[in-house]
Amino acid sequence: MLHILNPGPLLTIQDLGRPGVRRFGVPGGGALDRFAHAAANRLVGNTAGLATLEMLPGCQVRVEALAVVAVAGGDLGLTLDGAPLPGWQACLVRPGAVLHCARRVAGARAYLAVGGGIAVEPQLGSRSALVGGPFAAMLGRPLRAGDRLPLGLGDLSLAGRSWPATARPIYALRPELRYLPGPHALVPGLRRRFHAAAWQVSPQSNRMGFRLSGPALAAPTATLASLGVVPGAIQLPPDGAPIVLLADAQTTGGYPLLGAVIAADLPALAQTLPGDQVRFSTIGLAAAEQAWRDQARMLDEPFESEPEWGAPC
Repeated sequence: MLHILNPGPLLTIQDLGRPGVRRFGVPGGGALDRFAHAAANRLVGNTAGLATLEMLPGCQVRVEALAVVAVAGGDLGLTLDGAPLPGWQACLVRPGAVLHCARRVAGARAYLAVGGGIAVEPQLGSRSALVGGPFAAMLGRPLRAGDRLPLGLGDLSLAGRSWPATARPIYALRPELRYLPGPHALVPGLRRRFHAAAWQVSPQSNRMGFRLSGPALAAPTATLASLGVVPGAIQLPPDGAPIVLLADAQTTGGYPLLGAVIAADLPALAQTLPGDQVRFSTIGLAAAEQAWRDQARMLDEPFESEPEWGAPC
C-alpha cells in the first residue's frame, strides 16, 4: 500500500494512457514523460504499461509494505526517511519508509514505480488519472493527503539495479524542441519569428497543454473547420500565444497548427514548469522517426549494478 502524506501541487496516477479512445472524444492521457515512466517501471521489473505516480516537487509518500521502488525523471531532491536517495535506481524499502520530493534540482516531474504496479481498478482499460474527467474516484482527480493505493506483487530480488548514466536524458534548462511543420498556410515570416523567440511556459499551463508567453505572433485570419489534434500539436489561437497540446488534450481543435513537437522531444517539454523557457526548431520526418527509434533503444540498455542498494534502505 502507498499512503499519500502530502500530494504536492499535482500528484496523479499515470500509465501509458488509453489507446483507441480518442475517436470517441476521450483524451488518451497517460504520463507526460513516457520515457521516465517506462524506465522506472523497467527498473522494478514491471511492464511499461503498469501505473506509476507522476510527482512534482513537494509530494510525500509512505510505502507501507516491504517493496522495491524506483524513481526516474527529474531530480526533485528525493529523500528516503530524510536521507538522500538517488534516482534511476531500484531500491528495497522497509515498511513505513517515507519518500519525499523535497525540492526541484533538475527537470520537473519524476515517476515512482513500485514492483507489481499500482493496482487501482482500471477504467476504459487504463489506470491514468484524467483530472476533471468522467472517471471515478482517484482516476478523475489529483491524489489527496490520506489516499491509500493498493499495490501488486513485485520481485524484491530486483533491488540494486541502476539505469546506465549514458541512457539517461539530460534535462536542459532551456530545451530546444524539434517539431514537424504544420499543414496551414501561415503569415509570411511567422515561422522565423516563432524560431527566434525564447518562449516562456505560462502559469496557465496544465496537463492538457502548455501555453507559451512571448512576442505575439500574427495568427492566420482564415476560419478553419475543426480537425483532429494529437499531443505535441502546436496551436496558434487568435491572441498569437502558441499552445502545445499534451497528454490530456482534447481530440479536436479549430486553431491553425504551426506543427507538432516530435514524440522524442515531448519528455523534454514535460520536464519544464511555468516560468521556464523553451525554443523551437524544425525537423524532417525521417530525422524525427530516427530520434524516436534512438530513444526507444535507450529503454533496452542493460542495467548497471549498485550493490549498496541491494539491502533495505
